[in-house]
Amino acid sequence: MPPSSAVWLRSAVGCSRNWLIMRCEKYLDRALRATLTRVSPSDLTATTSPDCAVRPGSLGEHFLQSAFNTEERATKFYADQVLDRLNPAMATFIRRMELAFISTADADGECDATLRSGQPGFIQVLDDRRVAYPEYRGNGVMASLGNIKENPHVGMLMVDFTRDLIGLHVNGRARIVEAAEFTGRADPKAERWVVVEIQEAYIHCRKHIPRMVAVDRTRDWGTDDVKRKGGDYFGVKADR
Repeated sequence: MPPSSAVWLRSAVGCSRNWLIMRCEKYLDRALRATLTRVSPSDLTATTSPDCAVRPGSLGEHFLQSAFNTEERATKFYADQVLDRLNPAMATFIRRMELAFISTADADGECDATLRSGQPGFIQVLDDRRVAYPEYRGNGVMASLGNIKENPHVGMLMVDFTRDLIGLHVNGRARIVEAAEFTGRADPKAERWVVVEIQEAYIHCRKHIPRMVAVDRTRDWGTDDVKRKGGDYFGVKADR
């Protein structure tokens, strides 16, 4: 065998070995997490392949689809509605949103749910695989950003409560970008941005979404005025 062929073969074998190791590590990590939550790895392997290549979603959801006999519905939903990018209709939907619910978790899986809001277009569609939302001045806790610093996985839910009564999920990996380094459209109120690399995008159906009526109001962007922020609405400070 010529030397160049031997080098090519060693490289190909090495790449295949690395790919297999990566896939196995991913499967073993998920199986371990399932074991810790009292789901049998043998049950999990009965419902999905180790490389998770057949369907989107987690081993846990595949296991429960089998346990609760919803596999047919779930498989159809995956095939019909789940993308790894935004299509034009999704991008248009995002550009007119004034509100997004954001879910994050730290390295230990401790969760936080919050919302981000702004004028239509405050969530920017950078391309079909990236969106960005601004971080305005808040209470200084940095709960969401702190989680992203430890664990980049983020879930976004945007809902049209007033017109079409429909929602859009966007799941992906997030990174924090300072305002001065952000390459999208500038927002003078933004202190920094969260850029999300999209891994999943899919519909949230309308059947349980309440209809709301939009009413104009003045928003006190970035204020530190206690009363304007809502004060001690739940009486926590008063009880201490």
